[in-house]
Amino acid sequence: MTLIQLQYIVALDSLKHFAKAAAHCHITQPSLSMQVQKLEQELGIQIFIRTNPVTTTETGQIVIDQARKILAEAHMMQQLIQQEKNIVAGILKIGIIPTLAPYLLPQFLHDFIKKYPHVRLSLHELTTENIVRQLKDGSMDAGIIATPLNMAELKEDILFNEEFVAYVSRKEKLFNKKYLLRDDIDVSSMWLLEEGHCLRNQVMNLCALQKNASIEKHFDYAAGSLETLKHFVDKNGGITLLPELATYDMNNAKKNMLRYFKSPAPAREISVVTLKTFTKTRLIHILKQTILDNLPVQLKRKKNVEVIPM
Repeated sequence: MTLIQLQYIVALDSLKHFAKAAAHCHITQPSLSMQVQKLEQELGIQIFIRTNPVTTTETGQIVIDQARKILAEAHMMQQLIQQEKNIVAGILKIGIIPTLAPYLLPQFLHDFIKKYPHVRLSLHELTTENIVRQLKDGSMDAGIIATPLNMAELKEDILFNEEFVAYVSRKEKLFNKKYLLRDDIDVSSMWLLEEGHCLRNQVMNLCALQKNASIEKHFDYAAGSLETLKHFVDKNGGITLLPELATYDMNNAKKNMLRYFKSPAPAREISVVTLKTFTKTRLIHILKQTILDNLPVQLKRKKNVEVIPM
């Protein structure tokens, strides 16, 4: 029995497909199949049933669970050795939600790469649902997403609270107001992101849209990005809600269309999320610290906000 074999069976259990597991482990499918079979013979049990998708036997699941623990301890040993040598190195696979990625990544990425040249960052824009799924199956190390998620197996390290800001067409009555209340929002004039974005859910909770099913008929066209939402307001009128970071690079004319909420302002909580059993704790710590060090001053200021649920 080897650590490599344990990596193979964990990958196969997660991906449920020999070809996908082999690609994930950077080997050929016959090689992976041979190593899995060799381990099964050594243990004298059947770990997998060769169906499509591959299924794990009841006894095999016990082996898989133990394999995950052994691999986690092996990773921890590597970390301790690197720490003793004062080496910061490794691979960090990170998922980040699309409504945050284009605005947050440029803030800290250059500084991180410069400070930690031996750390390889693998970044993926994904919805919260996909990030959580990949965290659980082990194909993702961390997620930078809106929280709280309230999932027992996940650890959430809060980075900052990001206010929601209204982007209002000059044609709207709200354009003449300096500060807004939630009840000021005319939901019939709202533009929303498409299904699957956590930001859509938060905006619907903020405006209580879920309480009025008839309102949903207005949203036949939903946008895939915040930039599209802004263009809709510019060209067609109406209102949309943007997270604070998405407003910082606007020109003065665009910023004149922003309207802020009265305190406590509605906001989303942004966190670095990992499994509680995650072992690359040092890498996550330097990632979090680099993000915090490079946040815009406005975002670092303590504000009176109300975090909107997902």
